[in-house]
Amino acid sequence: MPVNKDDTYQIDEKKVWFQKWWPENVPKTVQFEEKSLNDILDEKVKIYQDKHLMWFLDTWVSYSEFHEYVLKFATALYKLGVRKGDVVALHLPNSIQYVVSYYAVIRIGAIVSGINPTYKPIEILHQLQAIKPKVLIALDYLYKDNIKPIINKSSVEKVIYTNIADLAHGLGIKRILGKIFKKIPTGKVDFPGAFKFIDLMQIEPNVPKVDLDVKLDPATYIMTGGTTGLPKAAILTHFNTYANAYQSKLWLGGEEPELGNIGVMPFFHSFAHTVVMNATIVFGGWMLIFPKPPPTEEIVESIEKLATNRGFAYVGAELLFKRLAEFKKMHKYPGIMGKLILCISGAGPLHESVRDAFVRNTNGNLVEGYGLTEASPVVCAGNLFGESPVGVIGLPYPGMEWGIWPIDDFNKGPICLGDPEDTNYGEEHIGELCIHGPQVMLEYLNQPEETSSVFREYKGKLWLLTGDIGFMNKDGTVVLKDRKKELIKVKGYSVFPKEVEELIMAHPEISEVAITGIPHESFGEVIKAWIKLIPRSKITLDEIKDWINENITHFKRPYYIDIIDDIPKNLIGKVQRRILQINDPIYREKYGEPQEQDKI
Repeated sequence: MPVNKDDTYQIDEKKVWFQKWWPENVPKTVQFEEKSLNDILDEKVKIYQDKHLMWFLDTWVSYSEFHEYVLKFATALYKLGVRKGDVVALHLPNSIQYVVSYYAVIRIGAIVSGINPTYKPIEILHQLQAIKPKVLIALDYLYKDNIKPIINKSSVEKVIYTNIADLAHGLGIKRILGKIFKKIPTGKVDFPGAFKFIDLMQIEPNVPKVDLDVKLDPATYIMTGGTTGLPKAAILTHFNTYANAYQSKLWLGGEEPELGNIGVMPFFHSFAHTVVMNATIVFGGWMLIFPKPPPTEEIVESIEKLATNRGFAYVGAELLFKRLAEFKKMHKYPGIMGKLILCISGAGPLHESVRDAFVRNTNGNLVEGYGLTEASPVVCAGNLFGESPVGVIGLPYPGMEWGIWPIDDFNKGPICLGDPEDTNYGEEHIGELCIHGPQVMLEYLNQPEETSSVFREYKGKLWLLTGDIGFMNKDGTVVLKDRKKELIKVKGYSVFPKEVEELIMAHPEISEVAITGIPHESFGEVIKAWIKLIPRSKITLDEIKDWINENITHFKRPYYIDIIDDIPKNLIGKVQRRILQINDPIYREKYGEPQEQDKI
């Protein structure tokens, strides 16, 4: 694999993306220090020791209190035999314990990996077999049904279990009553010799010194989305995790101790892992954490109750913002108005109609961003402090650059790098988006061929091939058309599912759409659309087809259309096109039944 020769990530300030939309308060070039997240935590504790770091279940945790938790748990893990390079898996929802465990594990040079708490046993086992953890930290309530059936097939030697209310001392009497009346879920963990998290915290902190090479030593394994085949583990180093959190700090306005950051997205996911959990500590703010996505009214109440003058950052999939945009009772919560000032939608396109409705209903600010797990994950976002372009994925984070390369042959050289002398701008110069920056992963775990397939060297710099297809505008912004592997070939035409979805969603009675390719005996592949209507819509399937025929060119029209009650999404709100595709009767007939966990 090529070796990255660029240690400074100095970007030519003549790049076209700096010229029009770049935020005035964000530096164009960054000198990244070789630090770990725990180095940053130690620095922030000295500055903000008595300030709030997080709120969870009626409990405030200060910087100094959190720091002590981390030191104690790191000491306990070391006494249990966890050493540098060992893997510790977290099967936990968002919680104080999740953040404490994450920072404690990486403090002693071990490697942390979060597991989706909604996974079924077979999905959990796949991740455990991929990352080979020595220790599993699990929520007691989820252990019996999800962990117990498969743990003996894994490498796990020790289990630490916790209750969701552990460390939530602010619950007080409510916690006691909750346990009595079974409102705080609990569960039995019968793994031989399992340890209670709360018992391990009864220790004097004495963390050993661990030497780290922050650019080579892994901090975390994060599973990729798995849209094609089984998920892989991306290895993010200590430098990767720090750099992307630091880039996020700069993009959100710099040091800001009064800024809240809403943790609705799960921390096992790279977006929340970086922009909520880690970036908050890097900019010295505080987190508002929920164990699972709450009802819209609950989150609105919480925002109003806990809002500071500075307001909140909020990141997530478009679905989160769509719910706030459509919330009819916002007038009952005037304290929320103007508090959602730094909002970034990711994990899929942000539609202009959703953005505009969100701004109207909250008096907030929302831009589109883009990232991928292999980039820690954030690559870019819109301007949060001024006018921001619409219909593009924004601007590259400070300290990184991007370019467009030919889809099938990187070695032909770049189509466009955003240099002033470039001429290949616009949709007629479509290609694959490639990126270079400090947040790009080290490699895929134990997947040398997969790693080699996504890295290329060009003029001494290591470029990551994102697999996303698009083009660069003259202002340096990028428009993505779709995933390279999700293109649909219809009668020789290349069709981008994302484009067709946006075209169909222009109909006022259509709420959501998902598009995939379905095998066809004569044409090879045709388009199928799954459509969700707005509430109380009376439109018929024939009327939808007539509208599509009038408004969309022939090769982009769906050959099949189903009207369904809901479009399947994952935990972060990303549409699961593949789930719809592999459960379709025509697809099943040709390729066989989906695996049990993928059935709908």
